[in-house]
This record gives sequence, structure tokens and C-alpha cells, in this order.
Amino acid sequence: MSKNSIFLPILLITLGVGWLLTTLNVAPQINWVWSLSIAALGLLTLVIGGIDKVTVVIGPLLILTSCLSILRQTGRIEFDVEVPILIIISGILLLCARHPLVPIPKWVLKDTRPE
Repeated sequence: MSKNSIFLPILLITLGVGWLLTTLNVAPQINWVWSLSIAALGLLTLVIGGIDKVTVVIGPLLILTSCLSILRQTGRIEFDVEVPILIIISGILLLCARHPLVPIPKWVLKDTRPE
């Protein structure tokens, strides 16, 4: 079974869970569909793409964005706190991606090989 084949089922499950949480008024002020979808995309980025210099930034950043969105929607943090946190974490993740143990994405290597 291909890793890509899990994308749609996981996204549908996430959307359904978000919709159900909203319908059941579990923290009704939270847009669960939005927040859980962003988290699912972050996880899927890592699952489908593996760990490389691109996914090590995008995956965790999307997951953190989801978490901070929930905190903002529940009034625990403000938007002007959320955005600087995301910018700081983006910089930290970009530094982590520069580490020599984090591989270059396979799709980049395929394009640079001489034929």
C-alpha cells in the first residue's frame, strides 16, 4: 500500500471529527475542521514525504499552527502573540533543516543528477 493512498482517508476522518466536535458543542468556539485539518496536513507531510529538509520544516510548522490556532480561538493567546511564535519557530526549524543529518528531498536530487 502506497503512503499516498492514506492521504484522503486521513483527511476525511479529520474533517469528520472536526465537524462532529463542532456539532456536539465540544468547545464550540473552536473551528475544529480548520484546526484539525491543518494538524492532519502536518502529519501527512511527514508520513508521505518522510523526513527531509523540506518536511522537517513544513510538517511541524503546520502542527504548531493548529495548536496555536486552538489556543487563540479559546482566548488563551492573542493573534499578535501567535504570529511571532510562528515566525520564531519557522526560523528554528529552518536552522534544524540545515543539519547535515537531515537529508535533501529525493525530488531535488532527481532533478540535479546529470543524464
